[in-house]
Amino acid sequence: MIIAQISDTHIDHSAPDADRRASDLARTIADINALDPAADVIVYTGDIAHGGRPVDYEHVVSLLRLARAPVYVAPGNRDDRENLRQAFSGWACLASGSEFLDYAVEDFPVRLIAVDTVTPRSNKGEFAPEHARHLTGLIDAEKTKPIAVFMHHPPYVVTVGPDPLNFALAEDMTRLQQVVQQSARVIAVFCGHVHRSTAGRIGQIPVLVAPCTATSLRKGNYPPHMQTRPVYHVHRFEAAYGFSTQARIVAAATDKAVDSGTERDNPEPAERLRSAASAVRAG
Repeated sequence: MIIAQISDTHIDHSAPDADRRASDLARTIADINALDPAADVIVYTGDIAHGGRPVDYEHVVSLLRLARAPVYVAPGNRDDRENLRQAFSGWACLASGSEFLDYAVEDFPVRLIAVDTVTPRSNKGEFAPEHARHLTGLIDAEKTKPIAVFMHHPPYVVTVGPDPLNFALAEDMTRLQQVVQQSARVIAVFCGHVHRSTAGRIGQIPVLVAPCTATSLRKGNYPPHMQTRPVYHVHRFEAAYGFSTQARIVAAATDKAVDSGTERDNPEPAERLRSAASAVRAG
């Protein structure tokens, strides 16, 4: 099984770099479409639209409709729960009527469980007792498959960046750690939020944080030729070994060889991706 993870696109039609953010997402989706072997699923770990406005979610959805793999999303602190739910109302991932945007995906060898850690009171995460009960129920609903959990806020102390604690209350992070460790079937946690690639652990469970897809907002030191190239994570699962992760570098926008190869394989979607990206500013 292959999971492509993107995060922190911060689509915002009013931002000075709106075109670049949209182009980064469009190029990333085109790159995922070209993976060989193909991705089975795309996981989108939050901060999808910077201000949570419907118009920005509309643009995101127009780009995601070009993805060849199914897309599943978890909200980030910059997202608006209800606007996100409305934008994805026809998508299986947010069909539930739950208060939180938590759900399980049962279609793959690994169960995917999305966890909603958002609170309107803070940019940091929240995981109250009611969250814990809901996540426990999702984990316990099936007893055989391994589980990968995806959420926006990293539930461990992040030793890179300005703030090691990404939950408003330390006890919330501890509560989340306790819930995911109750089942030995939880084998990985995938997150975003800190805008850089990093990793940690919850007990024996690896936690991987994807970099910010929006290159203008990405943290970390990148050489000049990498500064406008989006990076996303590709997680490969094999039953005998668990997950392995690759940081996938998207081709440069001026890379004619890669662009022409993409167009030769699938010319119409490549052209539509560029058109949809440019429509963000016009919209």
